[in-house]
Amino acid sequence: MTPTAHTRLALLLGDPVAHSRSPAIHNAAFRALGIDAVYLASRVAPDDLGDAVAGLRALGVLGANVTIPHKQAILPHLDALTPVAEAIGAVNTVVPQPDGTLLGTNTDAAGFFEPLRPHTRQLNGAEAVVFGAGGAARAVVYALLTEVRLARLTLVARAPAKATALADDFAQLDPRRLLAVLSNDDASAAVQGATLLVNATPLGMHGAYEAETPWPHAADFHAGQIAYDLVYTPAETRFLREAAARGATPLGGMAMLIGQAAEAFRLWTGRTMPEDLGF
Repeated sequence: MTPTAHTRLALLLGDPVAHSRSPAIHNAAFRALGIDAVYLASRVAPDDLGDAVAGLRALGVLGANVTIPHKQAILPHLDALTPVAEAIGAVNTVVPQPDGTLLGTNTDAAGFFEPLRPHTRQLNGAEAVVFGAGGAARAVVYALLTEVRLARLTLVARAPAKATALADDFAQLDPRRLLAVLSNDDASAAVQGATLLVNATPLGMHGAYEAETPWPHAADFHAGQIAYDLVYTPAETRFLREAAARGATPLGGMAMLIGQAAEAFRLWTGRTMPEDLGF
């Protein structure tokens, strides 16, 4: 569909964004449904985030997605948050309202858990480890606390103080005190004992982080584990490759990306994103 003077604009705000598949997903859906809109990825430096949000207002955009490192930093720039965004403390989707205000919500939690639904029975009563303590990790923790009944949920982070703050923020959703925090140096036993391992960091992402992994001790992986990487470019990260080599079941981030995108698309357009577009 050729853009016209009536074409609406949707944007991704992040840094980096060159790896993003979101433009391909949303633009394919716009074309399939005959929606006169275009989705673009915009690299926004942290210091420019406030100006970028002001630009969303001025341009009258159809909507926006938010990715690393802005999912928490964008909160004070928005007019209101949905209950799920408030609970998670991070926003990945901005939905302009009829009165011109900007509503922040989070579709990451639902998108994250969808590929795990077939494994729900295996996860109930099991232990899980989440690597990271940023906006993506917050959505993961929210989903795991609300969708399954784990025995323990351990946050492993290079900055344990940040992970402790995350755990404190989720205290009301964690009456059984499942959340524990460990530094990378102290987490081997937790990783070995976990059924679910989730990489919620950018480590492994195409580009500067591609050779890295959130857990370099591959001997701790084993059969019976699910290794879930939120990174989707490349499709097979070092984390997934090393876990699979030790017998773990790998889950890539593309399913989560499509799931969260479909919900954002529905919020912006009122339409259901087609599922057969060959993303």
